Amino acid sequence: MNVYQCCDKVRELYSLIGSGDQGYIPKAIGCALKALNDVAGDETLPDDVRDKAAFAAANLLISDFED
Repeated sequence: MNVYQCCDKVRELYSLIGSGDQGYIPKAIGCALKALNDVAGDETLPDDVRDKAAFAAANLLISDFED
């Protein structure tokens, strides 16, 4: 996946981070994992959204990432 395949909200933040107007987080995988975990644990969201987030988080944990 590249930035052009992402939604408008992701592309907007990508542009802001790239320009220095928004903070960059060097430990980005850990940041993504935390965000996915927050979504998966939010019982106010629909189950299909939570399931997608949980699946992505679990795959990141199983992968070889080190943050």
